[in-house]
Amino acid sequence: MTEEIFDVVDENDDVVGQLPRSQVHARGLLHRAVSIFVFNSSGQLLLQMRTPTKDEYPNCYTSSASGHLSAGEDYDDAAPRELEEELGVASPLTRLAKFPGGPETANEFTVLYETVTDEPLTFDPEEIAAGEFLSLGEISDRLAARPEDFTPPFRTLFRWYVENRRRS
Repeated sequence: MTEEIFDVVDENDDVVGQLPRSQVHARGLLHRAVSIFVFNSSGQLLLQMRTPTKDEYPNCYTSSASGHLSAGEDYDDAAPRELEEELGVASPLTRLAKFPGGPETANEFTVLYETVTDEPLTFDPEEIAAGEFLSLGEISDRLAARPEDFTPPFRTLFRWYVENRRRS
């Protein structure tokens, strides 16, 4: 399998080059990602547990679906692709916010999306070891008790979501 190629970006999220995934991560270069919060109709958020084989943050909880943009790909094209690849579902997405690349986002400029669906999900076994729907309060409690169980990007996005969310 050919290694993924990412756009390398500057502090303004302008493309300055392209490199293989391994080099981008090893060198801590800025690049792009999407993250999707999938809610069910009861208002619970799906958390995924990353597989132990992931190169970054294995066995940690993270967003319902997330992933890197391929070189030349747009955020709004990557989000539905990642949702389909990781969860086997298509659902209308709402773009919520864009976060700058830095240590708290694993050097990824990240656009956060949300969707609501009760469709059956099919977890990609290469990406997701397990998943569960939890209330925002339950997630907040788990985060407070064991923040190290969650990826730094998820902690950043979830904190923003709780502070700015439209749900009760």
